[in-house]
Amino acid sequence: MTHWTVFDYGEVLCTRTTALPKLAATMGVASEEFEPVYWGVRDAYDRGSSDLAYWTSIGDRVGAHVTGAMSEELTAIDVAGWSNLAPSSLELLEGLAEAGAALALLSNAPASFGRWVREQEWAKLFRLTLFSGDVKCAKPDEEIFRLLLAKLGARPEECLFFDDRESNVEGARAVGIRAWRWNGAAAARAALG
Repeated sequence: MTHWTVFDYGEVLCTRTTALPKLAATMGVASEEFEPVYWGVRDAYDRGSSDLAYWTSIGDRVGAHVTGAMSEELTAIDVAGWSNLAPSSLELLEGLAEAGAALALLSNAPASFGRWVREQEWAKLFRLTLFSGDVKCAKPDEEIFRLLLAKLGARPEECLFFDDRESNVEGARAVGIRAWRWNGAAAARAALG
């Protein structure tokens, strides 16, 4: 029987994005105007809408015209902003993989970000990477956790999931997955025994 350790990505394996001021400047708007809209319309992007649709929806709300070229630039900046893997998280992953642990990644993130992750050397530590933007459903919905279990070929009790959002932890627990709120790599290491 395989026991899986499943990690969220944003603000679990990586630090919080640093890109918001640069994204706002690229759109030509103030950060304080941009940031609430960035988060406010993010769910549709994480559930599979295109890069252009996401940036256009922000532009429409802040009064900025978004072209295809600008969308590509904004996407590149956004991906870079989420690319800072926390050293303590990478050390945890490497240690677990070296010990033979079965690791999976489950993240609410757009498909463009998923493509970037799969190109990274550290992504090879995971036997499965599952991004909401690719499957058009997202945490905390039951559907994505059921899909994860199907792809892993695992029963819920065979998985331990770490996420920084309580709603996602509760979503995982609702389908029987053992889940913990992320409180840093040291706490995760302790939870793993």
